Amino acid sequence: MSNRKLLITGGAGFIGSHVVRQLVLKYPGYEIHNLDALTYAGNLENIKDVEAQSNYHFIKGDITDADFIDRLFQQEQFDGVIHLAAESHVDRSIKDPLAFVKTNVLGTMNLLNAAKSIWQGKSEGKRFYHISTDEVYGSLGAEGLFTETTAYDPNSPYSASKASSDHFVRAYGETYGLPYVITNCSNNYGPNHFPEKLIPLFINNIINEKPLPVYGDGNYTRDWLYVIDHARAIDLVFHKGVNGETYNIGGFNEWRNIDLVKLLCKQMDAKLGRNPGTSVKLITFVKDRPGHDLRYAIDATKINTELGWEPSVTFEEGLRQTIDWYFDNPQWLARVTSGAYQEYYDTQYEK
Repeated sequence: MSNRKLLITGGAGFIGSHVVRQLVLKYPGYEIHNLDALTYAGNLENIKDVEAQSNYHFIKGDITDADFIDRLFQQEQFDGVIHLAAESHVDRSIKDPLAFVKTNVLGTMNLLNAAKSIWQGKSEGKRFYHISTDEVYGSLGAEGLFTETTAYDPNSPYSASKASSDHFVRAYGETYGLPYVITNCSNNYGPNHFPEKLIPLFINNIINEKPLPVYGDGNYTRDWLYVIDHARAIDLVFHKGVNGETYNIGGFNEWRNIDLVKLLCKQMDAKLGRNPGTSVKLITFVKDRPGHDLRYAIDATKINTELGWEPSVTFEEGLRQTIDWYFDNPQWLARVTSGAYQEYYDTQYEK
């Protein structure tokens, strides 16, 4: 279909903005509608470079508002949904778990009900694509990888809310015949990442010579995925994936937190012209957080062999490109950390 009408939820967020850019520029015949509530992590400056494109449309709205979502779907008659809108920070979920239930579970339910309503009896060419996380699988020991058939075992309110939304998507497929695909991804990094997450937080702290807080002993291990590669994978799964299937997306790229931080310090010292070893002195070990999973690691063999996707950059190169982006966009970082970026929405859309 060359003239599809797609809804992307959370398209002003970190991953969502890269997906919006990928689809708006690659498919000029599509109508891309970006729905975002513009909470603290939603930033219209992330997609400023495509906002003038004729096939791009922004909608300010909240997926937790069922009446609004129903009206939107009835009015626009979307052919596809790529659902990224979510509360995603584990620390925030520990402090306010109900907010994660509201957005991640009830918000997803509202989208499922609205899609079911307009697609029932005419689901040909329709697709509900739900983006999830590897954290639904729980924690790994020293060996093994998460596969698409790994049993769910969430350990934080965040991962429990995402696991619940995954189950509801599958249930709507089985019960109502809703055409869906799900992907579970590993930790993303790259441009436009809100600086509460490890890599952008530490880039900002190193620039400002602030402490680098590392949980526990720093031996927690994560698989890291460059966000632009993730956007490419989402494009591929949406168009080529098989209905009812799950695909794990990972970077084939495991790092212990402490090793990652030391590499980041090394690259930042070189970028800043500081003596080697300067930034490592900023590392501060802090009290571990509750329910902290020891290790995540994705087996991305399925998406690689069935759809032909693989990462385009090594972690070292992706990290270097990420650092370069933050240095090239100091105003973005300053405005996000100050909250001033919200003025952009007021200027652009509240006239």
